[in-house]
Amino acid sequence: MTISLRETSVGAYVPYLRNLSALLDHAQAHALARKIDPDVLLGMRLAPNMYSLRQQVGEANRHVVLSCALLAGCAPPVFAEAEPDIAELKARIAATIDFALGLPRQVIDAAADRDVVFTFRSGATRTFTGRSLILTFSVPQFFFHVATAYDILRHAGVDLAKKDFLGPPRPPQG
Repeated sequence: MTISLRETSVGAYVPYLRNLSALLDHAQAHALARKIDPDVLLGMRLAPNMYSLRQQVGEANRHVVLSCALLAGCAPPVFAEAEPDIAELKARIAATIDFALGLPRQVIDAAADRDVVFTFRSGATRTFTGRSLILTFSVPQFFFHVATAYDILRHAGVDLAKKDFLGPPRPPQG
């Protein structure tokens, strides 16, 4: 059996982006029930030198849009540099999902052996093949940020369980 590059990228990203959006719903409900400003939750971090919840969500989105744009050979969507609230983060997740799902499957699959250049925020670059970008960098980075967002919310007392991270059972793709 062969797994395509699209399945290992978009196919992995989209369900977990939906789960991340649902985690933000839990955060919103938690803040409302406890009369906490949701911005307090968005500013929380696990350690002083780690990104905040808001930044974790932003980085998860960033790895999806950048890696998918590199594979498809197109420009990624750009989000405003403002400090987004929960509603804006959810809107950005939805836009990221739409962008990823809108890319042609054949174009992404054809990028497996093509060189792509990832540009870091610092301006430094690193060359990958499409396959190595997804398998060794972008998908692991994406899951790191989604898991850390989940962990921040758990640490903040939001009532979550592993099933909230994993999302609903999905039938096998075929």
